[in-house]
Amino acid sequence: MIKINVIFNNTLWKKTLKNPQSYFDDKIKLINKKNDLFKKNKLICSLLLSDTKEIKRLNKKFRKKNKSTDVLSFPFYEKKELQKRIKKEKEIYIGDIIINFNKIDYKNSENDFENKLNILWIHGLVHLFGYKHKKNKDFKSMNKLEKTYLNFIN
Repeated sequence: MIKINVIFNNTLWKKTLKNPQSYFDDKIKLINKKNDLFKKNKLICSLLLSDTKEIKRLNKKFRKKNKSTDVLSFPFYEKKELQKRIKKEKEIYIGDIIINFNKIDYKNSENDFENKLNILWIHGLVHLFGYKHKKNKDFKSMNKLEKTYLNFIN
């Protein structure tokens, strides 16, 4: 089972998502219902709903890149280490995701906003599972899992 703790530090999020925690809880319930990978474990992460200034600061501090981005992920474990822990531990904190409100490109439509948001947080979540996309084969397996999760929630 996956659990997301939502934190937001920008009021723009509240204007667009009435109750951010509830929004993500509903999406995670759909994933948990259809996902067999983590039935015996509770995988916990934090999701910070932020803005350009904050994500740029975090990107510079932790990745040494002085620029803004749409999503950041900070996995606590590499993929193999997480798989070992899943076999031994029932509850595991897997990391943090940060999403930049200002980088969500949408055309004043709630559906466009939610679709882009879902793509971003699921991308971040899959990174927390240890997936990377530097090599083409890694990109393909990561992309396949992202599409699977997007299908679960749409």
